[in-house]
Amino acid sequence: MRHPPRSVLLAAAGATVLLASVVVPVVSAQGATPACTVAYSVTGQWAGGFQGSVKITNDQTALNSWRLTFDFADGQKVTQGWNAAWSQSGTTVTAASESWNASLGAGASVTAGFLADRSGGNTAPTAFTLNGTTCNVDPGPPPTSPPPTTDTAPALHVSGTRIEDTSGATRRLLGVNRSGGEFMCVQGHGIWDGPVDDAAIQAIADWKADAVRIPLNEECWLGLSNIKPEYGGTNYINAVKNLVARVETHGMTPILDLHWTYGQYTGNSAGCSDVHATCQKPMPDAQYSPSFWASVASTFKDDPAPVYDLFNEPYPDRATSSTTDAWTCWRDGGTCAGIPYEVAGMQDLVDSIRNTGSTNVLMVGGLAYANDLSQWTVYKPQDPVGNLAAAYHGYNFNTCASESCWNSTLAPVAAQVPLVAGEIGENTCAHGFIDQAMKWFDDRNLSYLGWAWNTWDCSSGPSLISAYDGTPTAYGTGLRDHLRALNP
Repeated sequence: MRHPPRSVLLAAAGATVLLASVVVPVVSAQGATPACTVAYSVTGQWAGGFQGSVKITNDQTALNSWRLTFDFADGQKVTQGWNAAWSQSGTTVTAASESWNASLGAGASVTAGFLADRSGGNTAPTAFTLNGTTCNVDPGPPPTSPPPTTDTAPALHVSGTRIEDTSGATRRLLGVNRSGGEFMCVQGHGIWDGPVDDAAIQAIADWKADAVRIPLNEECWLGLSNIKPEYGGTNYINAVKNLVARVETHGMTPILDLHWTYGQYTGNSAGCSDVHATCQKPMPDAQYSPSFWASVASTFKDDPAPVYDLFNEPYPDRATSSTTDAWTCWRDGGTCAGIPYEVAGMQDLVDSIRNTGSTNVLMVGGLAYANDLSQWTVYKPQDPVGNLAAAYHGYNFNTCASESCWNSTLAPVAAQVPLVAGEIGENTCAHGFIDQAMKWFDDRNLSYLGWAWNTWDCSSGPSLISAYDGTPTAYGTGLRDHLRALNP
C-alpha cells in the first residue's frame, strides 16, 4: 500500500541489547585527544555466519577519505558489505570509503556493515587501524544467542501451482498486514506502530489468520547512519526476530516484505524526494537491497517458515512509457529509463537470497504497484530451487480490480505458479470490494492478506481495526468474519 509517512509516537517493542560491541578509542599519541572512535558490533549471528557493523566517528580534523583495517582471529571471512569497499586478504579485513561517504567532517560518523562466514568461534577483532593510526581494543561481551522460537508454523515449499507444507497439504496464506516496521524507525519514533506483544499477536490469531505480512525498512535493518541507533541495526533486527518468533508460536506464517528502500526518485508518481528510505520507491536499489535480503535470509537461514516478499510495490512503468523497458527493468535491474539510481532487479534479489543457501518461498509482485501481472510469466526471474510465487495487490481504486481483469490477467499466472494477494483492501470503510475479491480467490484456492492491522482512519489507511485487541472497523469486519467462516 502507498501510504503516507505517519508520525505516530508509540512505544517500540523488541529487544535493545547490542550484540558483541566494543568501543575503540583511536589515539595518535599517548595522552593525546582521541583521533576517532570506532565501535564494532555483531548485529546478528547464525550457524555458519554473522552480520557485523563498524561505526567510525571522526573526533579531530576533517578527513577526505578513510580506510579501516582489522584482523579476524577465528577464520571469519567477509562475503559482502555496504557503505564501504570491503576486501579481505588472509585474516586482514579492509573497509575503504566510497565516493559518496569519503568526506568525514569533525564530529561526523559513518557506519558500514558486512556479512561474513564463520566455521567456529566469532571473537571480536582486537586491533583497528584507521588511516594508519592503530589502537588496542578492550574485549566486549560475547554475542547474545538469538531468542528461541517455538516452531509451530509450517515449513513451506512450492509444488506446481500450490504452496504446501512438509506433509504435502495445501497451505493458503490468509491473514493481515502488520504495518509499522517500514516507517516508524526511519521517522525516529520507534520500531512498531502499536503493540506487538503476545496479546497483540494472539488478537490476530483470534481472527483465524494463517499469515502475517511484516513490512520492513532496509536502512533500519542495515543500521545506516541516518537511523537512530535505538531503532536500527541490532535493535531493529532483534525486534523483527522477536515478532517473527511470536507469529510462528501462534502457528502463523510470517511474510517479511521489503517495503521502503534507498534511492532518490522525483519522477512520475514519486512518493517523496528524499534519497533515504522514507517512502515507496519505484524499484529496489542496487546499493543496499541485495545486502538487505542476503542479511535477512542469513538471519533466518535455519527457519523454513518465513516467506520473503521481495519488494512491496514496483512501479518502473510510471518512470517510462515503454512496457518492455519497464518489465526488463523489473527483472534485470541496472540502469533503468527514468530512474536515476542503479536498480536491483528481481533476479538480483532472488540470487542474493539463494546464494545464502536459503530455500524459503519467495513472493514477487508485478508492475503498477503489484497490480499488473500481465507479463509476469514472461519476465519472471529464475529460481534454482523453484520456490517462487507471484504477488498481486488489489484495491477498489486500482486498474485491475474486477473479475474480468482477474480472469484475463491473474488466472493465467495462477495456472503456472502460486498466486498470493499480498494486499487487498478498500478506502470505503466497507467491505464490498474485498468480499468480491476473497470469493474469486477462494474459488481458486488462492491466498490473500488484508491491509492493514493498524488503528488508522479506515478511509485513509485503510485500517482493519480500531483497537489492538482486534476490535474491527466496519471494513475489517468483512475480513474477520470471512476468515472465521473459512476456519471455524
